[in-house]
Amino acid sequence: MIDPSDTAIHQEQLPDEAATVAFAKRLARLAAPGDVFALFGDLGAGKTALARAFINALPDESGQPCAEEVPSPTFTLVQQYQRKPGLVWHFDLYRIEEAEEVWELDFEDALASGISLIEWPERLAGLLPTTALRILLEVAPSTSAPAGRRISLYGANTWKDRWASLDEGA
Repeated sequence: MIDPSDTAIHQEQLPDEAATVAFAKRLARLAAPGDVFALFGDLGAGKTALARAFINALPDESGQPCAEEVPSPTFTLVQQYQRKPGLVWHFDLYRIEEAEEVWELDFEDALASGISLIEWPERLAGLLPTTALRILLEVAPSTSAPAGRRISLYGANTWKDRWASLDEGA
């Protein structure tokens, strides 16, 4: 869940998939080894779409743009992608029954040196690092068009500072 002690960092409406991709590109500019991005939201809220766009926003090891197919790790539970800033771990924990199952997925390695995108982080119970950026995706009701998404970022003050520096550098 979103921790009440977390700082609200940013919130915006994402009216369509193109806006989600653009947001993911901005978010990916923050990525560094050791970062954890926890993706909260109901089924169909857009967690996997955001993760796909985030992963493809990062350049490959040679610095070239990526357009790799990024399958949902719903059945494999985790997928890895080698990118310029480091190894990206994409977890989908929807199907795990006990939080401790993540240790079998090399979760410790991901936290230590990778960039981790975690769908369904609430399944981790107390194992989600307090340093994680918590991202809440919600279907935003609309009366005149197909519903878009609302995205909200929460985390420690270090994330607030990093987000602010991203906006300053835009």
